[in-house]
Amino acid sequence: MIEFDKVDKWYGDYHALVDVSETIARGEVVVVCGPSGSGKSTLIRTINRLEPIQSGRIVVDGKDIHGRGIDLNEFRSHIGFVFQQFNLFPHLTVIGNCTLAPIQLRGLSRAQATERAMALLERVGLANKADAFPSELSGGQQQRVAIARALAMQPPLMLFDEPTSALDPEMVGEVLLVMRDLTREGMTMVVVTHEMGFARDVADRVLFMDAGRVLERATPDDFFNRPQHPRAQQFLADIRTPFAHAV
Repeated sequence: MIEFDKVDKWYGDYHALVDVSETIARGEVVVVCGPSGSGKSTLIRTINRLEPIQSGRIVVDGKDIHGRGIDLNEFRSHIGFVFQQFNLFPHLTVIGNCTLAPIQLRGLSRAQATERAMALLERVGLANKADAFPSELSGGQQQRVAIARALAMQPPLMLFDEPTSALDPEMVGEVLLVMRDLTREGMTMVVVTHEMGFARDVADRVLFMDAGRVLERATPDDFFNRPQHPRAQQFLADIRTPFAHAV
């Protein structure tokens, strides 16, 4: 589904992605983790060309997405992207947010788009909020609407860039529950997250990044119980230490 081939990304003098080569299979759930500034969000944002790259290739569903001649809007319409900050249109209701793109980009009638959107809102537990505006929703509710909005385009690939990092702790679970449901349906997903419990329970593979490089790729069991790279070992020790002290 996704292939990175010797990808490099720079911000001025800062080397954000360093010679990244990786393959993500169709139907695979891959969690990307690592310390802040490791390149996780940059990596996921290159998949739909929110960030350009300076060298290498990224092939998504058979298309060289940084090559010439690609219709960027058409390409992006087949990838669901859920951001940290929800990015809902504040002047549109929940149902308006979920029907806009299917009507404008897929050519659905309003009735068709509304039927699809209501089914998705039911799925994320928010059908009763269809006529509400984003400002009337909690953070967790807004993020669930953002997921429903992305799914309304029926994408074969979903990208999540730290989807719970802007949420209060008690709202995290409701968003992760929706994401867990998606994994059971065989959706190809790339998830940048600090939620290690989600990674352990749901991922097919974990990629660990630091300083722009993928330093370790492993099953959740191997990553959490038998990390090989010293930097991964230190990362896991650091995130476990506060819990050990608390106990």
